[in-house]
Order: sequence, then C-alpha cells, then structure tokens
Amino acid sequence: MSTDRRIVLFDLFGVIARHQLPGALGKMAARCDTPADAFTTAYWECRPPYDAGRQSAPEYWAAVLHKLSRPVDADTVEELRLTDIDSWSRVDEEMVAYVRSLREVAEVGLLSNIPADHADAFLAAQPWLYDLDHLAFSGRIKAAKPDPAAFQHCVAALRAAPADFLFVDDREENVRAAQAVGMDGHVFTGRGELAAVVGAWLPTRN
Repeated sequence: MSTDRRIVLFDLFGVIARHQLPGALGKMAARCDTPADAFTTAYWECRPPYDAGRQSAPEYWAAVLHKLSRPVDADTVEELRLTDIDSWSRVDEEMVAYVRSLREVAEVGLLSNIPADHADAFLAAQPWLYDLDHLAFSGRIKAAKPDPAAFQHCVAALRAAPADFLFVDDREENVRAAQAVGMDGHVFTGRGELAAVVGAWLPTRN
C-alpha cells in the first residue's frame, strides 16, 4: 500500500560514489607483506560483520591479519584502516549534482553498505549528504544489503510504505531484495538511463 509519496533511495558505491580505487588492495597487501590475491580474499571474506556494524575497525583488521597469519599491531591496523577509507572516497560529481537536483521533485535517501568509521569520513568529506531526507549506513543501522532489515529500516525511518520507494543500486541482488520487500527497483548502469527511469516513475505534474 502506497502513501502516494515518491522516495528515490540510492546505493552509494557504484552509483553516486566510485568503486574502490584501483591498486588500493595491492597497496594494503604490500603493507602486510602478503600476496595481493591472498589479501583480497581475506579482505572480502572478513568484511560482512564490519559492514553490518557487528565489528569495530580494529576487530575487522585483526581478523584479516589473523587470516593471513600476519602479526597484529596498532600501527599496522591504523595504516590499513586509513588507506582503506581513502580508497573508497571518490565520487561521481555528475551523479552528485543529479541526486541533489532530484530533491526538487522527490524525497531522496541513501542506503549504503559502509562501515561506521568509513561513513564518518565520507560525511566529513561530502557534507551535502546531510541535505538528503534520510541516510542509512549499514555500519550504523546494523543491517547490510541484501538483508531485508536494511530496506525495512528506511521504510520505518521515513514513515513510508515500501511502494513509495524506487531503489537504485548497481548490484542486481540488492535490487531484487528491495523488490522482495515491496519497493520498485532499478539496476544502475548510467545516469542517462536512470534519469529516464526516474522521470517515468514520478507522477505527471500538470
């Protein structure tokens, strides 16, 4: 059941922000004196609890280093943490402008899989995000896509109905999860295609 609102809910990385900086994982692997492929495997296998706010940054990096059989020390953990944050810091300025412009015709929210400390850094660098109608970061809400709880958080926080939402993500599994809770969904491939989809989804204004 819709409340006749229009809320465009955006993913962050791969839509508004760029994917991880190429070479970043190799740089972190070199800091750990370990092969890049082994580091990459450990980095992603250990990631879900960190993204979902069930681990702190030191706990996450300790898990990665233990998996690689590398020593854990505070200086290494902090260097890896800061390098990691920096590697996810780039935005697509054209998409930023588009997202901001949408607030003239719709409510706009953000639902991102991002650890809490990354979210803090991203908000400090991109304060325009505070102008959006709702910000949901997985590390803060304790639920990461495609967990239905992540989408349900946004519905409850905005006091809306699932049918009020158009969810935009570059990963099909996340779009399918949004659709399963009753949202409309769009797999992002580019700004032009998205603008056409949003234009068709918004009600006609006389």
